[in-house]
Amino acid sequence: MDSVNKFGASESKARYEAYNRLQAAAVAIGEKLPIPEIVAVGGQSDGKSTLLEALLGFRFNVREVEMGTRRPLILQMIHDATALEPRCRFQEEESEDYGSPIVSSTSIADTIKIRTEALLKKTGTAVSSKPIVMRAEYAHCPNLTIIDTPGFVLKAKKGEPESTPDEILSMVKSLASPPHRILLFLQQSSVEWCSSLWMDTIREIDPSFRRTVIVVSKFDNRMKEFSEGSEVDRYLSASGYLGESTQPFFVALPKERGTFTNEEFRRQILQVDAEVLHYLRDGVKGGFDEDKHKAHVGFSCLRDYLESQLQRKYKDATPSTLALLEQRCMEVTAELEELEGRIKATSDVAHLRRSAMLHAASFCSHLEAVLDGAADPPPEKWGKTTHEERSESGLDSWPGVAGDIKPPNATLRLYGGAAFGRVVHEFRCATYSIECPVVSREKVATILLAPGGRGGSRGIADAAADIARATAKSWLAPLLDTACDRLAFVLCNLFDIATERNRHKPRYGQQSRDMDVYVGFLTALRHSFNCFIRDLSKQCKQVLCHHLDSVTCPYSQVCHENDAFSSFGSGVKKVAGSFFLELASGNEENAPHEKNEVTPSKEIGVREPLRECQLTVPETPSPDQPSDTNYVIKKEYGNGAEIGERKRQRIITVSNKHNSDHHRNLITQPGSSVYAEICSSTARQFARIREVLIERGVAASLSSGFLTPCRDQLRTALELDLFAMSDEKFMNMFVTPGAIDELQKERVYLQKRQKLLQSCLNDFRSVALGL
Repeated sequence: MDSVNKFGASESKARYEAYNRLQAAAVAIGEKLPIPEIVAVGGQSDGKSTLLEALLGFRFNVREVEMGTRRPLILQMIHDATALEPRCRFQEEESEDYGSPIVSSTSIADTIKIRTEALLKKTGTAVSSKPIVMRAEYAHCPNLTIIDTPGFVLKAKKGEPESTPDEILSMVKSLASPPHRILLFLQQSSVEWCSSLWMDTIREIDPSFRRTVIVVSKFDNRMKEFSEGSEVDRYLSASGYLGESTQPFFVALPKERGTFTNEEFRRQILQVDAEVLHYLRDGVKGGFDEDKHKAHVGFSCLRDYLESQLQRKYKDATPSTLALLEQRCMEVTAELEELEGRIKATSDVAHLRRSAMLHAASFCSHLEAVLDGAADPPPEKWGKTTHEERSESGLDSWPGVAGDIKPPNATLRLYGGAAFGRVVHEFRCATYSIECPVVSREKVATILLAPGGRGGSRGIADAAADIARATAKSWLAPLLDTACDRLAFVLCNLFDIATERNRHKPRYGQQSRDMDVYVGFLTALRHSFNCFIRDLSKQCKQVLCHHLDSVTCPYSQVCHENDAFSSFGSGVKKVAGSFFLELASGNEENAPHEKNEVTPSKEIGVREPLRECQLTVPETPSPDQPSDTNYVIKKEYGNGAEIGERKRQRIITVSNKHNSDHHRNLITQPGSSVYAEICSSTARQFARIREVLIERGVAASLSSGFLTPCRDQLRTALELDLFAMSDEKFMNMFVTPGAIDELQKERVYLQKRQKLLQSCLNDFRSVALGL
């Protein structure tokens, strides 16, 4: 049982010691190296923990704490010929350091139990994938790593989550998948091959069993059933189930759990092996085929096989391990040099300013490339659909639009200029989907029936235009604001995309990822960029508001460009002049040109009385000429001002009474032609305002308001915001409280890591020379 002689050869011993140091270093510094290891897997109570104790050469009551069903145990076996008693140390849960040596087997079991319960209570779970790492140094164990995994279960225990079996299965698969690990699959002898519950799981991990060692545990329970040698041979060959190249091992271990010394435990293992062989030779008729099966019966054969396999794998892995160590040493050296530069840079303001300015310039360059149509990084990962943009921006819908607007390519994940254009098109669709709302009779009556209200066809047209302008302003303004907010969201999303491009393809001589560690600066850069975009959005809203005001102001000709006023007044008696002319001082020559037209109410309030010299008297119409009572003018003499004022008051009274009575009937009567004409005209003029606003100004304003400044002004704005400050204030973005201490700690860790890896590299160089 003693394996000291196995390590007698100097070459083999040097190799074991090299892997021993490498294993210790890997655990200490957290390196994931392809070191040959054994992963024990199987169902609960299939004997994994007992086999683990047998490999160690001593018991520590691992079965009593049921750790195999809770957390994995990574056991680093270190062969130390001077360790006549086992010395075990546990790696700290949140550190690379190991605790003090533990000699008592009871203390080992208690430590495993306490750590398991503490973690499970903290996480609130029944199982945890976080392993317990134990280092065992002993003269009777080999140099290898054993990982004891939680046993497979079909059903969760009482009080455990229902997902516990699936969690254990997923955890074991993750531990057993790395190709450098040997699977040690245990199955009780009482289970037939054809009814094995977990064999299919092992096939998923290792379909051809090339790196799987199958162990039939508790073999002494099954061999009592054999009476003929042929039965034994048939069972040991497992023909028809595992394939010709797969030969399982059959192991029985001591069952008594009494108090034994470690030496007595190892003696019992040898005794059980001898009893099994004696029964197979003499207890069954004809015995068994020893030449074929003896090398796979008994624990000693299994241990010798595992040691030989590990020794072979150690030897085969030496060249690749040497190459990997050289690579890791170079990487750690580069990391250390980079860290030294960062520590030095914390006191070099000029260097930081230069690096930060290059980073900002490179960021702006990549942002411009994205706006121009770059597709790196992949839009499938970094882009957003229209629905995602709406939900993440908090702008789920367009104001006043009832239906769901789906622009072209709404389901594609886009970013940059493509996403910007899609939002602009979506805005156009949303705006064109809004129709002029119904104009109430009350609104029309309120405008036309006021004492100073409008009359005649011209007044009706003006009323419709006023209603259209007011409606367009109230309905279209929220859409313009929403478009700016949506576009600002699209542009703000480009910060992470441009940063990702800059990380992998830095420009202007910038080193890759050299600013990633300065979280304070990157946060300030993001804030400055977002403020720049928000300011653009605010400015663009003002520009669009000006566009809207320009097409909805009373002086705009938008409402009159395509409107035929001759169509109005079908329900109103045609008059010789406009309603405005009816309020003149009795002479059409004094009437202002149409483009200077004002409302009657304004004229009464601001126009001065006419002087006598300004009065003209029209010729008396002939009897054959048509006349209208609205234009009967009585010639009076006297003070010109008095005449003009008195006459104007009389005519206003007569005219307004005539038109008000006429319009009141036309508005309130069902099927009123005046109301219908106003509604129709308002709808046409609203559509015209909407068309002019979108086609003539908005699209260009959005591009010039957002995209052009991002190309021409962003870099200058960022530089002014981030670098136009004192050195002391600038350094606050790079040196946060405690940052220097953290960098110093990281340097100490990297130096330790470099020293350990370099030491292992030297060992493996020596080992490689002896191959």
